Amino acid sequence: METRMAQVRTEIIPYINYSDVGAALDWLARAFGFKEDVRTPTPSGGVHGEMNLDGQHIMLGQRPGSRLTTKGEDLPVGQAIFVYLADVDAHFERARAAGAKIDKAPEDLPYGRSYGARDLEGHVWYFTTPPKG
Repeated sequence: METRMAQVRTEIIPYINYSDVGAALDWLARAFGFKEDVRTPTPSGGVHGEMNLDGQHIMLGQRPGSRLTTKGEDLPVGQAIFVYLADVDAHFERARAAGAKIDKAPEDLPYGRSYGARDLEGHVWYFTTPPKG
């Protein structure tokens, strides 16, 4: 048992609720470059999804009757997803071409080159290439 526990490493995985996980899985792959790992029905009649981008993971949920709700663009949000990646400008072009709502075009900031976008259900995402050196 101890050997098995030693193999587990701590990982914080954002769990994002969508009203249509299937559409979100497809859109996040096309717009943000995520790769789908899991798409499975849940006992409650929803869908659970898992994706990764360069080995970093997100989970998606669609649970009818859940208190987790998605936020529309006109409502304030309580969180955002922040992603470091190698080429923020290329990622921006891909997201824009796929129809992501761009909140902030790429700009150089003290913590790197960054842009902000919303996905198909209005979740806020920030993508940044850290500064060199």
